Amino acid sequence: MSPRTVMISVLALVFGGSAAVGVRAFIQNPPTIKGDVVAVVVAAVEIPRGGTITSEQIKTREFPKDLVPPGAITKVEDAVDRAVFIPLMKDEAIVENKLAPKGSGRGLAALIPPGMRAFTITTTLASGVAGFILPGNKVDVLLTISNAAATDVTGGGSTTTLLQNVEILAVDQKIYAPAENKVDAKEMRSVTLLVPPNQANLLELGQNRGTLHLALRHPEDRQPGASRTATMFDLQFHQEKPWDQRAKDVLSALGEALAKARPAPPPPPARAEVTPKKSIRTIRGSSEGMVLLTPDD
Repeated sequence: MSPRTVMISVLALVFGGSAAVGVRAFIQNPPTIKGDVVAVVVAAVEIPRGGTITSEQIKTREFPKDLVPPGAITKVEDAVDRAVFIPLMKDEAIVENKLAPKGSGRGLAALIPPGMRAFTITTTLASGVAGFILPGNKVDVLLTISNAAATDVTGGGSTTTLLQNVEILAVDQKIYAPAENKVDAKEMRSVTLLVPPNQANLLELGQNRGTLHLALRHPEDRQPGASRTATMFDLQFHQEKPWDQRAKDVLSALGEALAKARPAPPPPPARAEVTPKKSIRTIRGSSEGMVLLTPDD
């Protein structure tokens, strides 16, 4: 090993150790905050989504008055016995919009905002995005309907986006995401969605008339997606003909259209019926003659 490499390694160890010591000293002995301060309730431990806050899970910490988060809770009694909407990290300031309202109770019901409904749909391995659907995710709900008759306007079936940007409230009986951020797809049987009442009606009808599937969205993607209904006709394979054959087909179709548009020629005039004339041949000696007979004869 060259001297230069040894020197770089020694300096890296020295600077790294100094930084670690400094951070540890800062955490153990935080600097004194000057000016006006406010005591804010923070999480003493990590609190999962759906958990109920206890007095042992929280503590207070002083914040500069101008750095207090909006909606921060400043009294311990205002946070105790309230369910958590959004998971809280250790030492994170607790704000109102991350907690269920006071008196809403515990469990899943406490996570349902006023005016919303929790609706559960059955799922399969495919509709659960192979187990990567987690509580708190946002999804689109797709409805697939199969028709026995292939002569209808869908060609035998269709898939449409029934709902967009719907929050997953629970997966099976789990209202918080596992540590490995994956649900065992073999065990997954149901997904509970957070929807307004009118969308709950659509889910119930769609679940009874077809099959519901879930499409996972990015957490920050809140824009409605432009999508149209897909039918069986969209899956049919159309082989494109060569350009010369397509030109012939166009000319042939044009000729047929012109022939249909051209008026038919008038029929020829009827010919008058001619009655054939009858005659009698006469012979007198060496003279030969003919006598014409009229119709009255």
